[in-house]
Amino acid sequence: MVVLGILLLVSISGIYFFFHSRSFGAPPRGEELKIIEQSPRYKNGRFQNESNTPSLTEGASFFSVLREFLFDKREQRTPPSPLPSIKTDLLHLDPNKNLLVWFGHSSYFMQVDGKTILVDPVFSGNASPLSFTTKSFIGSDIYSADDLPGIDYLFITHDHWDHLDYKTIVQIKPKVKKIITGLGTGSHLKFWGYDPDKIIEKDWCEKIQLDDGFFVNTIPARHFSGRGLKRNGSLWMSFVFTTPGKNIFIGGDSGYDLHFSEAGKNFGPFDLAILEDGQYDKNWKYIHMSPEETIQAAIDLQAKKLLPVHWGKFSLSVHAWDEPIIRIRKEAIRRNVNLLHPKIGEAVWMDEENLFEAWWEEMH
Repeated sequence: MVVLGILLLVSISGIYFFFHSRSFGAPPRGEELKIIEQSPRYKNGRFQNESNTPSLTEGASFFSVLREFLFDKREQRTPPSPLPSIKTDLLHLDPNKNLLVWFGHSSYFMQVDGKTILVDPVFSGNASPLSFTTKSFIGSDIYSADDLPGIDYLFITHDHWDHLDYKTIVQIKPKVKKIITGLGTGSHLKFWGYDPDKIIEKDWCEKIQLDDGFFVNTIPARHFSGRGLKRNGSLWMSFVFTTPGKNIFIGGDSGYDLHFSEAGKNFGPFDLAILEDGQYDKNWKYIHMSPEETIQAAIDLQAKKLLPVHWGKFSLSVHAWDEPIIRIRKEAIRRNVNLLHPKIGEAVWMDEENLFEAWWEEMH
């Protein structure tokens, strides 16, 4: 009995210290929590979506989803060989050039009208509190924090591990001038040593002036948040990023809903929409879009060009690793949507026509 008691105590202590490690961040407290509690989106101790949004589709259960994820081997969830990539030198860019560089999944760098922008950077090699799980695909980690120039604006769409990476965020801290994110996410950043004066936390449907000619409008998304056991303590976001010469929709994770058409009416058309395409499943159709829904969202937004992200680096669902790009390309052709599909690290020149290879086809 004594031995069992000791083992139980050790296990409980281990779990406690695991969930209180620095990488989990910190929840809002004190004045931060009081501000959050004033939000009309915050009810019963957590943020809510605009539409009813169950975590799982009707008929699905935690155990059925877990069984499918662990034992469904029908699809090749990881690439058969290292991903091809091109390493663009971000430290010596022409400041007069507008470009985007995708790092895989939902991480990307932009230079627009002389400003540098970074979105949801994940360079640590995994998207989980356990470094040996949810590992990045071989060939997808060609960039590190040292490869980045100074960052004028860092956007964090929400606090999930595949979007808010503790190691990366700490490493890039000296380079970041301003951070734009949703209510509650700033608590993690402050806990990790960021200057509160650099952090701009907003609710949905707010407008921010960053600098002369540079504005952000915060847009709803249909998703959820949370790094530990509690969900929805911080707000998940999309952004309209307006510069002197460009209008860009920065989409976070989101199921399909009316907020895309509303953003299109109120802020469109967009020169570029960056939307999730990947990690979808029939069992959680309300919180992630299918590729066909992503195309519809781009049409709703009146987007001239679409960059599909949230694929190409991690396997978080049961679909084949390349299914998202295959399906969305087919639908883009059918519906005449201008789809960008660069390799990881390849420069996308915003003011020019870019020709991209169907590079995933060469890996079969």
